[in-house]
Amino acid sequence: MVDNSFIAVMLASSLACIVTTIGIYVISQYEAWGRKNIVYFMSFAAGVLISVSFMHIIPKSIQMNDGVPVYLLGGFLGLYLFNRFLNLYICNEYACKTFATGIIPMVGIGFHSFLDGIIYSVTFNVSIFTGVLAAVCMVLHEFPEGIVTFLLLERGGFSRKKAAVYAFLAAAISTPLGTLVSYPLVNRIARPTLGTLLAVSAGALVYVGATHLLPEVEKENKRYSVISLAVGVLVATVIVTTKG
Repeated sequence: MVDNSFIAVMLASSLACIVTTIGIYVISQYEAWGRKNIVYFMSFAAGVLISVSFMHIIPKSIQMNDGVPVYLLGGFLGLYLFNRFLNLYICNEYACKTFATGIIPMVGIGFHSFLDGIIYSVTFNVSIFTGVLAAVCMVLHEFPEGIVTFLLLERGGFSRKKAAVYAFLAAAISTPLGTLVSYPLVNRIARPTLGTLLAVSAGALVYVGATHLLPEVEKENKRYSVISLAVGVLVATVIVTTKG
């Protein structure tokens, strides 16, 4: 017999997947509008990702594992080295000049979304109420996350169809996949191990926000991008405060 906590955690992670997918679908159907306003989505997402990383994920991971600074650095440098690998050995300036613009954020967001699925398993394992609170807060950032992943992949040279498929695989389906993989093992995941995963995720997200999203925002130099960044920070603050 399937227990109630498993049903609840799968519903929560599936909801996150659905919300992200809706974001991908909406932006793929209104491409012109998306291209015109991508800078605002990127600045908003940067505000959420960087703020949540510094205000919640990093402090939480430190509580779980004393070696967090090393893993945080590892997550940051890991994506940087992956970026360099793509540019030096996979791409060249003629074949895929902006390829990494889409791939690197996709990898970072995909890893984070997979960890979201694990976090759902952990929080619902504590109690249904704790899991529901976490789910409500986490779902808030799923819609813009799907939009940004799609738009960055498209800007990186992928067709609309491929951008939608890759964004779905990285940002949407990875969450319930993380839940399915982790739920049977949730009681066996040691607290320090979860802290390590959170720290690597935080390092990856800070890299995505600071080196891919914000520089693109600065290139566009649109007047109200700072406001969307501030809204992203505010949303992150609400998420963290509610969780706390």
